[in-house]
Amino acid sequence: MALIAPRVTAGLPADDARNLARSLEDSNDITVFVDGTVHRLPTQARDAVVDLLARLSRGETVTVSSVEEMLTTSQAAELAGISHTYLRNMTDRGEIPVEYRGTHRRIRQAAIMAWLETQKKRQQAEASAGADESTDSHG
Repeated sequence: MALIAPRVTAGLPADDARNLARSLEDSNDITVFVDGTVHRLPTQARDAVVDLLARLSRGETVTVSSVEEMLTTSQAAELAGISHTYLRNMTDRGEIPVEYRGTHRRIRQAAIMAWLETQKKRQQAEASAGADESTDSHG
């Protein structure tokens, strides 16, 4: 679950910026068409889009990026389906990167998702190797 790199969009040309600013003056209702289908945005998404459009309408250059979610050890262990102790031991061994906020450990959600993906691939490889061995011994 890698984060998408930030995207920088240059400010709009003056005419486009003025037209957009005029459109936003009395409304914050945004209609989005995806493949010809109308979608009404949830409040948080609408607010983000209106903010983005308002910045573009002022001729500002805009950067859009993600904020990576930091998890407590309890949240990370629950997401990974493992015990807190096992997770803490893995962070102590450096198997999963950890950051400290004071004395509290915080783990990036992306790190847990990467670890889960690694586990899944390892299990698939072991299952595949086991299947190959059983066909070799019977063939």
